Amino acid sequence: MLYAEARRAARRGPDGAYVPLAEQDPGLWDAGMITEGETLLRRAGGLGSIGRFQLEAAVQSAHVVRRLTGRADWAAIDQLYEALARLTGSPVVTINRAVAVAETRGPEAGLALLDTVAGDPRVAQYQPYWAARAGLLARSGQSGPAAEAYRRAIGLEPDPVVRAFLLGEIERLA
Repeated sequence: MLYAEARRAARRGPDGAYVPLAEQDPGLWDAGMITEGETLLRRAGGLGSIGRFQLEAAVQSAHVVRRLTGRADWAAIDQLYEALARLTGSPVVTINRAVAVAETRGPEAGLALLDTVAGDPRVAQYQPYWAARAGLLARSGQSGPAAEAYRRAIGLEPDPVVRAFLLGEIERLA
């Protein structure tokens, strides 16, 4: 929770527009909260067992490495999501892992992983699935299917600011 809260100020631009994690300015992240999160994660790591929340925090830690290096640790994020998927069996974890896989092995590999949960009824109405799919389709040069997936994501998104961001993504495809 500390990692997520630490990024709050960076989630919206000066004009109020939505800013996705990959585009956020790490300088706007709350360093104190991140340091506290890192301290707690190290303490949890010393307890001798690994659980869901520890893995989720470790994923966030691998994202905030970008503050220091300029790049998230995508290989670690992939591995952590793989462990989390084995632990939980959650299609949401698979969706998040697909994004990490796309960063390390390309958008086609990420799409292949998304395809493993495409038939799960829980993702049919889950906006992040459609947004992730759209982004990976766009990165692989499939503009038509990407636009359709973005439209699905827009239809499922209650936040007008995020809908506007997704609409902008469709416009960028043109």
